[in-house]
Amino acid sequence: MFTFMVIVFIVGYMFIALEHPVKIDKAASALLIGVLTWVLFILDAQGILEMGFSRSWEHFQTSTVLTDYLATTPNATLVDKMTYFITHHEILHHLSEISAILFFLLGAMTIVEVIDQHQGFKLITDRITTTSKVKLLWILSILTFFMSAALDNLTTTIVLVALIRKLIDDKHTRWFFSSMVVLAANAGGAWSPIGDVTTIMLWIGGQITAGHIIAHVVFPSLICMLVPLIIVSFKLKGNITRPQLDENANKDFTTSFERRLILIMGLACLLFVPVFKTITHLPPYMGILFGLSIMWLATEVLHRNKRGEDKRKLSVIGILRKVDVPTVFFFMGILSAVAALQSAGHLNLLSGFLDKIGNVYVIDLAIGVLSSIVDNVPLVAGAMGTYEVLTPEIANAAANPEYASMFIKDGTFWEFLAYTAGTGGSVLIIGSAAGVAAMGMEKIDFIWYMKRISILALIGYLAGAAAYWSQSLIF
Repeated sequence: MFTFMVIVFIVGYMFIALEHPVKIDKAASALLIGVLTWVLFILDAQGILEMGFSRSWEHFQTSTVLTDYLATTPNATLVDKMTYFITHHEILHHLSEISAILFFLLGAMTIVEVIDQHQGFKLITDRITTTSKVKLLWILSILTFFMSAALDNLTTTIVLVALIRKLIDDKHTRWFFSSMVVLAANAGGAWSPIGDVTTIMLWIGGQITAGHIIAHVVFPSLICMLVPLIIVSFKLKGNITRPQLDENANKDFTTSFERRLILIMGLACLLFVPVFKTITHLPPYMGILFGLSIMWLATEVLHRNKRGEDKRKLSVIGILRKVDVPTVFFFMGILSAVAALQSAGHLNLLSGFLDKIGNVYVIDLAIGVLSSIVDNVPLVAGAMGTYEVLTPEIANAAANPEYASMFIKDGTFWEFLAYTAGTGGSVLIIGSAAGVAAMGMEKIDFIWYMKRISILALIGYLAGAAAYWSQSLIF
C-alpha cells in the first residue's frame, strides 16, 4: 500500500494535468486522490507505519496525546493505536492547516469580488492607459513583485488576476499575463518574511530573521522575475484588446464615492493582514476574516436603504455566490493527498535521500524543483525537521565546520531554502498557491502552462539561484 499511495497520487496528478483532453474537472481528480491516499493509508496502517519512515508516528508514540488515549482505552492494541493516530491525530492536524489556507483563500477571493462588484478596480484600470503588451507586462510584473512582499503571493495573485480580467479581452493573452503574474508573485514572496507560507514558517521557526532574508534574497528573487520578463519582452509583440465593458451595467448600483470607499477599504483590509498577525500572533486567515467582516458590515450599512436587485447585487451574500468554489475543492484535494504522503512517511523518505547529497545548494535546488510537484509547505517542514538550527559554537566544533556553519540561524541553507521553496513552485502551475488560484480563476490549462511558461519559470529559477550563489561568494 505504501507504494500504491504514490501510484494513486501520480495517476491523479496525470488526470489533473490532462483535464481538458479527458474532460474531467481537476477538482474532481484532486478530491479523489485526496481521499484515496488516506483510505490506502488506514487500510494498511500497521504495514506502512512499521516500515519506520513516518516521523509523525515516532513523535506520537512519545506524546501526551497517546498517554491520554491509553488512559481511557487501556486495552488498546497496536492496530488500535495506529488507527487512532491516523483518524484522531494526523487527519485533524492536517485539516487544521489545510482549513487555514482554504479560509484565507475564501476570505481574500470574497474581498476581491466585493471590490470588483463595486467597480473599484475600474479606478485602477482607467489609470493604466497603455495598450502595449510589453509595457503592460512590465507594469503588472513589477507591481506584483512588490505587492506580494507586502501582502503575500496568494492574495496578490488574486488581486492582479482580477485586474487583468478588466484589462485584457483575449483568453490566451489573459492566461499568459496571469501566468507571468504567478512568476512575479512567487519571486516577490520569497524575499519577504510574510510573502509566502514557507518564509513565514522559517521566520517563526527561528531559522531566519526578517532583515537578513530581505537583504540576502531580494536580489536573487528580482533576477528570478527579470530574466523571464526580459526573454518574453523580445518575443511579445502588438497591443492588447480591452474587453468591451458595459459602462451602464452598474451605473445605478454604485456611486463614485462608493467605488473609491470600497477599493480603499478592500486594499486596506488585505494590507492589514500581516499587521494583524504581527500584533495578535493569530494565523493569517483570522486577519483576512476580520477584514471580510469589516467589509461586510460596511456594505450592509452603505446599501441599507437600497432595495431589490440593487441591494442583492452589492451585498456580500449575493457576491458569495460568485466565488469560485471548485478552486477551493481543488486545493482541498491536493493538500489532503500531500498530507497523507507526509503522514505515511513518503516525504521523510525523500528528505532522507536528499540528506545524503551533502551539498546544501543541490539539496535546496532539488527541494525547489520538487515543490512544483509536491506542495512546498510539507517539503520545507520536512527540511526543518531533518536539519537543526545550529549555534555558531556547535558549528565550529563540528567535523566539517564550513559545512555545519550553513545551518546556523540565517545560514546559507535556510536563506537559499527560502528562495528555492518560494520560487520553484512556478515551474508547474499547481506547484504554488498562487498558481492554483490563477488556474482556478482563469481556468488555465495545465498543458498550456507547461508548453509556454514552465521553461521560462525554470530559467528564471536557475538564474536567481546562480545570482544567490554569486552573491554568497562576494559577501
